Amino acid sequence: MNVWKLTGAGKLEKTESAIPEPVAGKIKVRVTKVLIGNSDAETYLGSSRIVHPLIPGQFAIGMIAEETENPLFPKGTRVVLHAFVPAPDGGTAKRDFTEDDIEICGQTKDGFLRDLVYLSPEEMTPLPDSVSDNQALLLHHVAFAQATVEALDAQKGQHIAVLGANILGMLVCQMLIYQQAAPVLIDSDAERLNFARNTGVYYSMLADESLVENVGTITGGRLADGAVYVTGASGNDAEIPFRVCARQARIVVSGQPPCGVKLDLNLALRKQLSVDCISNCIEYLETAINLVANKAVSPERFHANCVKENDVIPFMEEYAARTERDIDSFTYADLL
Repeated sequence: MNVWKLTGAGKLEKTESAIPEPVAGKIKVRVTKVLIGNSDAETYLGSSRIVHPLIPGQFAIGMIAEETENPLFPKGTRVVLHAFVPAPDGGTAKRDFTEDDIEICGQTKDGFLRDLVYLSPEEMTPLPDSVSDNQALLLHHVAFAQATVEALDAQKGQHIAVLGANILGMLVCQMLIYQQAAPVLIDSDAERLNFARNTGVYYSMLADESLVENVGTITGGRLADGAVYVTGASGNDAEIPFRVCARQARIVVSGQPPCGVKLDLNLALRKQLSVDCISNCIEYLETAINLVANKAVSPERFHANCVKENDVIPFMEEYAARTERDIDSFTYADLL
């Protein structure tokens, strides 16, 4: 079978490997599509968390490749593969407290850029027919958005500032609208904001010298009731959510480490702001499937680009080298 491995920073190789032996309690899955996104580009370039060799590919979908005794996973069932899984418990009395409780596929453990993988039933979720393959590739982003909004505890009618007009930031806005809150999307890039307006985000603001005054105008002088900072949206000042929030508001920082952001908490202390962090969405994937199936959020508004398996390596090289990456589309590797 085909396997893509990172053997070092900027070194992705396609190799032929033997079909893996069956694993007790696990099901054979044929990987069909793998998202190639910003996290994969950062992994390709080399991250402090990466131990080589590593199979990349964090977000993927597949198909059950053999008959099973599990009624939820008959042969041919489409499944979304879980990007975040609980770290194995070694059962030792002494624990290394520097280790994470959650492992990230394609970062801290092997990912899905390969033809076949054996997974336990807890490591994948069946997809209903009402969720397309392209929608399924963004289900983890929807789950991240749901986890973020739940941590924010936004109420009906509240104004919530969202810094970062990337895919996650726009999905957070869609989720807030679904819950009848009023998101205010902020970004330093006017083109990102123009696209966001076409996805249904009706309040959007450029991060310029008039930002705080403009937020004050929309909120009747109260400023935002809460804020979200999306760490993956490049070019934005991380202090903005603290500036545009009212006193005693809640701010949620959403994204995966490492993010390389340093925050001055003096403003948070002065305003008595609460800060929560969301770094995985392990508990929200089934909720995300229901939200997409019921059209509460619309990931299909983002255009999907396909890369065939023979073009994966040159595309990864080109994609990782980009200084700006598209936010109106995403790319996946088609392994069929």
